[in-house]
Amino acid sequence: MADDFVKAVEDGLKLSKRLYFGKDRPVTPPKVPSSMDKSGAVDMLLPKSPMVYAVITDPKIVDNPDIPSYQPYVHGRCDPPSLIPLQMNAVELDVDCYLDTAFVRVSGTWRVHCVMGSKSCDCRIAVPMGDQGSILGVEAEISGKSYHTQLIALGENDGAGKSASVETGSFLKPNIFTLTLPQIDGGSYLSIRLRWSQKLSYRDGEFSVNVPFKFPEYVTPAIKKIPKREKIHLNVNAGTGTEVLCNTSSHPLKQLRRDVGKLGYSYESEVLKWSNIDFDFSYTVSPSHIFGGVLLQSPSVHDVDQREMFCMCLLPGTAKSRKVFKKDVIFIVDISKSMQGKPLEDTKNALAVALSKLDPGDSFNIIAFNGETYLFSTSMELATKEAVERAHQWIGINFIAGGSTNICAPLTKAVEMLTNSRGSIPIIFLVTDGAVEDERQICDAMKSRLTNGGSICPRIYTFGIGSYCNHYFLRMLAMISRGYYGAAYDLDSIEIQMQKLFTRGFSSVLANIAIDTLKDLDEFEALLSNLASPVAFSSSLAYFCSMVTRVDTYYMYPSRIPDLSSESPLIVSGRYQGKFPDTLKAKGFLGDLSNFVVELKLQLAKDLPLDRICAKQQIDLLTAQAWFSEDKRLEEKVSKMSVQTGVLCEYTRMIIVETDERNNASESPGTKKVGSKKSDHQKILDSEVPKTIMLQNLGIGFGDLTATAENFPPGSEIPKLPEVAEIFVKAASNCCSTLGNKCCCLCCIECCNKLNDQCVIVLTQLCTALACFGCFECCSNLCCCGQDG
Repeated sequence: MADDFVKAVEDGLKLSKRLYFGKDRPVTPPKVPSSMDKSGAVDMLLPKSPMVYAVITDPKIVDNPDIPSYQPYVHGRCDPPSLIPLQMNAVELDVDCYLDTAFVRVSGTWRVHCVMGSKSCDCRIAVPMGDQGSILGVEAEISGKSYHTQLIALGENDGAGKSASVETGSFLKPNIFTLTLPQIDGGSYLSIRLRWSQKLSYRDGEFSVNVPFKFPEYVTPAIKKIPKREKIHLNVNAGTGTEVLCNTSSHPLKQLRRDVGKLGYSYESEVLKWSNIDFDFSYTVSPSHIFGGVLLQSPSVHDVDQREMFCMCLLPGTAKSRKVFKKDVIFIVDISKSMQGKPLEDTKNALAVALSKLDPGDSFNIIAFNGETYLFSTSMELATKEAVERAHQWIGINFIAGGSTNICAPLTKAVEMLTNSRGSIPIIFLVTDGAVEDERQICDAMKSRLTNGGSICPRIYTFGIGSYCNHYFLRMLAMISRGYYGAAYDLDSIEIQMQKLFTRGFSSVLANIAIDTLKDLDEFEALLSNLASPVAFSSSLAYFCSMVTRVDTYYMYPSRIPDLSSESPLIVSGRYQGKFPDTLKAKGFLGDLSNFVVELKLQLAKDLPLDRICAKQQIDLLTAQAWFSEDKRLEEKVSKMSVQTGVLCEYTRMIIVETDERNNASESPGTKKVGSKKSDHQKILDSEVPKTIMLQNLGIGFGDLTATAENFPPGSEIPKLPEVAEIFVKAASNCCSTLGNKCCCLCCIECCNKLNDQCVIVLTQLCTALACFGCFECCSNLCCCGQDG
């Protein structure tokens, strides 16, 4: 889809040469990289800031709506449609940073400057987001009409409104959301507000936020007299009650306020050109040691869960001299046929970097798997220079893509090899791009093994490539084992994201974390934002089991909090009823195996939206739990959370709601005329009902067993039926209608889809021969599909 989008923008920029702006400069398209440099063209023309495009199907309508000019006649249509970037007249960026999450709002005004005033076109909005971005909403106002997105539960309003194509609303790439608004008149102004959330990056005590804000030159209005005002507002609330220090900023921000744990900045200026760099800001909140706190908050009146909220945060500090854990590491890598090419090459590169970061005192092993299992060594190897070199050679020989996918056998073997680890952190990295049928059984088996595996059980770090693997299975596997989960939905990000997961696994600073018992609480439900499991903290299992009677309360035993990494803070959030204790302590042990205890300071979070901060993590974790338990009540709970917070999930769908305010204004109650006919009255009522467009499902799904079995590579589309099969489908459809649905066309489709290559070739040749004799239509009339059959 990204390649198609780039080609459409390239065509649109060429079409924009038709525009004439009088004495002012014309809109000149940028230099597009040559066809030999495809990656450069994709990188240049993909949106790196919020953008709006005119969707052009008929090139004849392309003209300046203010200054009509003579245009040479254009034959034909644009198929697929071209995309002309619209000029932007104003933009305002608001960024609110809370704990480890940033909420971003962009407001801007765009104009359909490239379509005749008497014509109209669709307009496509593109929203690039930062790290782990999640779209929260789009609002637009155009010439008396307004549009906004909202989420509804699956099955709600089915059949109401019209269903949209993929182009109407979809993810161009995992971090780029697109939405199309229908039929906007040439010369119209679009006032658009975009909202999304994204993760802050963290390293060595420093938080940083990066927001896509790099506008290409050709969105600057061609008419020089139009004022161009650029605004940026930034608010930081670290939520830790400690001093916050600003480190770097990409734009000249002016400090407005500074309190304990809080910062406020703004920037506003008339500009000649829009910002050509992303918005970057970094700040430090951590002292040199591990510290943390607990935030408490009451729910709003509109909250679907009226229990009290809490959020515990642990930060790793900045100490450089802290002893790191000794590690026993096993890399399990999928080498099935679907991994052929870039996925496997990038995995090999990331694995080479990870091996180079192991200390000589660490031990490692490598397991490659498809339908079979291949071991680098029958036992763990010390990470000496010689052993690492042998591992590189073994990878070069054995990492050959081919075969099917079997995750259970290599995972079981790895756990057995790490069961008796002493004085070290046992870690398993599992990399796969496929789904398997026994995923729940694997989770059950791992849960049983790791629960009884002693005080230091193997941590399983999972990494999913593409959309055909079951990311919720991988998330659940990490949740069970105190591990973490990572993913690369986009093939271009495999190596970078995999290296991040490896680095996180190698940088644990506090392990086997436990929280004081909370016996005074009537109910306690915790969710770990860094990919751990729903947790119930209790010294007595029976005590909490007696409370698992409410529909909206779910627990997993035992409580398993992942290790604290120097690469990210650890956040635990959830709900409770009763009196929260006045003091709380977190315990664990450090890299030198000494015990560590930190007291967590409690404070009321009066100006922190805890429900929104933790919504994305909670929804993802609960969805994994719902998949694992197959609990419909939990699915319903996730759906309600999604609708309330605006965060997409597997159990909700996004719709576009269109409201025509012109009808409401012209047909106010005092002036409304109701005709004598019922149909007239109904027309007036219909005009007051907002129109809705149901978008395609935007979830990532629960894996694709068929695509895995057929070894479709990640990022590819499932092949369509052969052309000859499509002919049979049409014939089967007519046949079914004639015979009163006695024959099912779906059966015919499935039958054709299973034809082998030789059969398809024979049928193709037969149909071609019949067509050459001019007999194909006659034959169709003689069979049961004809009217006289």
